[in-house]
Amino acid sequence: MNVTILGASGFIGRHLAAALNARGDAVRTASLRDTAAAAEACAGADAVVNLAGESVAQRWTQAVKERIRSSRVDAPRALLAALSKRADPPKAYVSASAIGYYGTSDDDTFDESSPPGKDFLANVCVAWEAEAQQAATFGARVAVVRTGLVVGNDGGALAKLLPVFRLGAGGIVAGGRQWYSWIHIADLVGIYLAAIDGFAGPLDGTAPNPVRNAEFTEALARALRRPAFLPVPALAIQALLGEGAGVVTEGQRVLPTRTVSLGYRFRFAGIDAAFADLFTQRS
Repeated sequence: MNVTILGASGFIGRHLAAALNARGDAVRTASLRDTAAAAEACAGADAVVNLAGESVAQRWTQAVKERIRSSRVDAPRALLAALSKRADPPKAYVSASAIGYYGTSDDDTFDESSPPGKDFLANVCVAWEAEAQQAATFGARVAVVRTGLVVGNDGGALAKLLPVFRLGAGGIVAGGRQWYSWIHIADLVGIYLAAIDGFAGPLDGTAPNPVRNAEFTEALARALRRPAFLPVPALAIQALLGEGAGVVTEGQRVLPTRTVSLGYRFRFAGIDAAFADLFTQRS
């Protein structure tokens, strides 16, 4: 297959490109910063995977919030408009999304059939997915992957945590009750491959066994053979990230019901197995 990846330099993009190359697919990469060049790279592709977007792991000023939204809504809109004018648009369009689509809750459980939340990230995700659906106007099969907390040993959610934990300075965050709907990078790549190959519609990119922050913290400490007794109060996170602190201090329990029903089988369904794979003989 010929696959174009937008946002290929990021953590997920690097792993996905490696997996595609390993199975013999032809991979092209492009940036949404140049709409014309991106459209040229996407034209004629069997599938386009859009992973591009401004990082949410920063302090949310009004300008940052606008970049978060624009990179996920305005930039894909311009690309898809350009592709709709071509005689050779891609056959499939796979867009990243996020479990922020559901909003946050300490008690509720969400899956692909759940309605969206009403906060800033939920509104961004709704608009992000709506733009992705525009690819259907030129006949492309469309899938969106609502990604959770991605764990790997070379980037992603753990990139800033690992040095702290390896020093024995890790601990629960904001009381530890918030849900972490996590996923091993290998399983997220597997879901993207399934979407490239034929899955369509919304797909939760989360493992089937989400955990609360306290359990996540304890499992990581066990895997690294380090203590984790220095809690991080919510006020400290809020001082660092402002409104964006909710990404860390609040959570949602998300299950990949539809992803599993379509036939995806997780390699790492439990957090201990995931961390054992990532950190055995590496800690």
